[in-house]
Amino acid sequence: MRPRRRDCLAGAAALLLGGPAGAAEPGLYRRGNDADPETLDPHRSSTVAEAHILRDLFEGLLTYDNRGAIVPGAAGSWTLSEDARTYTFALRGDGRWSNGDPVTAADFVFSLRRILSPATAAKYAEVLYPIRNAAAVNRGELPPDALGVAAPDADIVVIDLAEPTPYFLELLTHQTAIPVHRASVERYGDAFTRPGNLVSNGPYRLREMVPNDRITLEVNPQHRDAAGISIRRVAFIPTPDLASAVRRYAAGEVDSLADLPGDQMPSLRKRFGAQVVLGPALGVYALAVNTRKKPFDDPRLRRALSLVIDREYLAAAIWGETMAPAYSLCPTGLDHYGTPPETGGREALPIDNEEEARRLLKEAGYGPGAAPLRIEYRFNTTDNNRNTAIAVAEMWRGLGIETRFVYTDAKTHFAHLRDGGDFDVARMSWIADYSDPQNFLFLLASTNDGMNAGRYANARYDALLAGAAAERDLTRRAGLLAEAEGILMRDLPWIPLMHYRSKALIAPRLHGYHPNLRNAAPTRFLRLDA
Repeated sequence: MRPRRRDCLAGAAALLLGGPAGAAEPGLYRRGNDADPETLDPHRSSTVAEAHILRDLFEGLLTYDNRGAIVPGAAGSWTLSEDARTYTFALRGDGRWSNGDPVTAADFVFSLRRILSPATAAKYAEVLYPIRNAAAVNRGELPPDALGVAAPDADIVVIDLAEPTPYFLELLTHQTAIPVHRASVERYGDAFTRPGNLVSNGPYRLREMVPNDRITLEVNPQHRDAAGISIRRVAFIPTPDLASAVRRYAAGEVDSLADLPGDQMPSLRKRFGAQVVLGPALGVYALAVNTRKKPFDDPRLRRALSLVIDREYLAAAIWGETMAPAYSLCPTGLDHYGTPPETGGREALPIDNEEEARRLLKEAGYGPGAAPLRIEYRFNTTDNNRNTAIAVAEMWRGLGIETRFVYTDAKTHFAHLRDGGDFDVARMSWIADYSDPQNFLFLLASTNDGMNAGRYANARYDALLAGAAAERDLTRRAGLLAEAEGILMRDLPWIPLMHYRSKALIAPRLHGYHPNLRNAAPTRFLRLDA
């Protein structure tokens, strides 16, 4: 085993002892969630925490079950044309909004046009770019009615694609493809998501919203499966402070946690046994670098920062082996892809990479005799993120780099980055919406203002993504995407640190949870002991 650095995290809060206690309210599932949602508007949503809530409130044409499998949603069946460019979806005849209105094909046409309209300013609109004319509509070059979606009948939705897209059905499970109730949007405007205004078509409806405390849903009596849904109410409780979240779980105040403090995993396993559930995940934890700002626009500096990061230490010592070291943006095992290209550093110990890192820094104008490099490192506050930041700063300190931290809640952090706020280096993460390399590589396209916080732009990279989108041969497509990722691993606008694994605490009274690549656990498929 290769040697690890000394633990630089002395003083981290110790896990309180004790076991689950307290009486749970009958019929209420108290679900720990990563953060308070920034919005419940599906078309302006962009976080995993929001996705968990929206998956209960709304139902797209397709959805996930509790094993991460794609299953029929508002559509009962569908067909694909011979040229693989046109999907025809037949809606269920019993689809209803929570106010009793029928769910119609026109609802999906309105909603898809809405999210792709420039006026909506959707951060996630690019997910739907495979639809014919979607990119042009989103850029304001064509009107919304030019979008390749139609409702030839009240129960039929037809979606035309620009090119065959192997993963398109998965896209329709995403919150971007969720329908919204047109009359409510037009009546209330941005306030349509408030309790009392929100009309949803999923298995649950919104009951109350208390910021920084909980969002409570109750079974939607209009949903076709309402009578058979075991959990009648679910409270999504924000748990950004993971150590505090574990204490709440131990006290019986929550029934599940969707994330755990990695540095406490040995204690958690010893304490909670089989209640600690680990599983696969498709996600990356990275540092975004502001490539529009000197000196961070210099790829030599970015490579130097990457070379001395001990990813194995981060994954094992801080995250309790619930993460895997990452030297590529894409994790292994993606559909339609081979082994991802990697950045340098895996083949040697980080301490052995320091000589090369010092050379690169000197070429970039830093080192002995020059002013020290000062970095502002931004992150959203959790124990794991804080400990990761401290460890990375310690690794950079060996190069004479001075690091200061700026940390906020998740909502503020990601809004700052998405809205073009200033930063040097910032913690980013991405959980894939579908098992395809495109869902990682599109993040750094020059047109992706919502996620490309450092405004990285490379014409060759953009051309390769465009070429892959038009390529029907999956082998040639994989080659184009691999070449594109190779450019990223040379330029490092995002420095990959770790690939995710899912980690959860599941109370014995909760049943039906199955860890899966999609990290999907819709409440309707779960049940609680009485």
